[in-house]
Parts: sequence; structure tokens; C-alpha cells
Amino acid sequence: MTDMQNEEQSAVMNLDEVCSYLRIGKTNARAFLKKHEHDFVIHIGNRSYVVKKLLDEWLIKEAKR
Repeated sequence: MTDMQNEEQSAVMNLDEVCSYLRIGKTNARAFLKKHEHDFVIHIGNRSYVVKKLLDEWLIKEAKR
């Protein structure tokens, strides 16, 4: 399985995956996650993860604004 297929199948993304997916740096990604903590971010232990499906829905909604 290639990395792209693995990324598409993953339900949650870590910080590095979010950076790659949105093509932004880690500093901006952390600020983005903090701002949208209640929209699509979940916490497991002391780590933050993004629910990809919720992020995609949010992006589509924002694009239509």
C-alpha cells in the first residue's frame, strides 16, 4: 500500500499529516488546530488529532461562504 492510499484511508491525521494535507507549516497548523479545536480536533492523551471527514466537511462549508 502506498503512502497516499494509507493517508486516504486514515480516519484521523496527526500534526505532520495535517501540514502535508493543507500544505502549511507546523506553526500555522498548531494555530489552526487551536482555533478550531471544537470543530474537528480530538485529543488522545496530550496529542491532538484531526478527524479527516470533519475537516473535509468544514473546508467545503468554508469554501461556499
